[in-house]
Amino acid sequence: MQRNVKRDTRSEIILMGCNMFLEKGYTNTSTKVMSEELGISTGNFNFHFTKKEDLLAVLVEELCDFQWKLMEEEAQDGFNSLLAYCLELTTMVSASEQDENIRDFFISSYTIPMTLNIIRKNDIEKMKKVFSFYCKGWSEEKFREAEDIVSGIEYAALMTTETSSPLEIRIELALTTIMRLYNVPEDIIQTKVKKVLSMDYIAIGLRVLKEFKEYINNKHEKALDDFKKRRAKYLREKNKK
Repeated sequence: MQRNVKRDTRSEIILMGCNMFLEKGYTNTSTKVMSEELGISTGNFNFHFTKKEDLLAVLVEELCDFQWKLMEEEAQDGFNSLLAYCLELTTMVSASEQDENIRDFFISSYTIPMTLNIIRKNDIEKMKKVFSFYCKGWSEEKFREAEDIVSGIEYAALMTTETSSPLEIRIELALTTIMRLYNVPEDIIQTKVKKVLSMDYIAIGLRVLKEFKEYINNKHEKALDDFKKRRAKYLREKNKK
């Protein structure tokens, strides 16, 4: 027997979570507030996402894929994948520098075990593509061990205190250390760092997050629209009986 569901609550929650996490910060957004905004009970929310971390995990997974595709498009030069990685980290760090709520979103993603595992899993596959030329003979275990270190470097570049180095220095140190870890020659390291720092990486970073929000909104608004059409069809068929 078909269940008479009146709304696509899961898609509505994902839409709400994306907008609130990036605009108000993950830490400052509660399931209670999101439930109230959507006009649903917290029990209904928890039916779809048991914890707030579960919702963040969905968004982190989508952002990993979305951000990488945009960076590859942006990095139109010789070693596209290498420059794309450099630009991806640079835009994350620079966007976090400009907006405390975006920083909170990224920091939370790197500190919650569930989402950190998603980042590491995605990054291992990415690093194989980016650095395999320089890491011939590396095993899966070697890439996994390297990623444990790299994710810590990425987190350190995002996390700032009153005594932290200026943005450009943090970016340069992070990129240089990571590329050396993967055996990239010094001349290529310097070329890529110089190239990425010459780009308007702050504007690119903010644009990527803006386009990600638009992507999530369009994707799940379409899902909501499709759901409404299916429900209307269901009701028409039900009334004919």
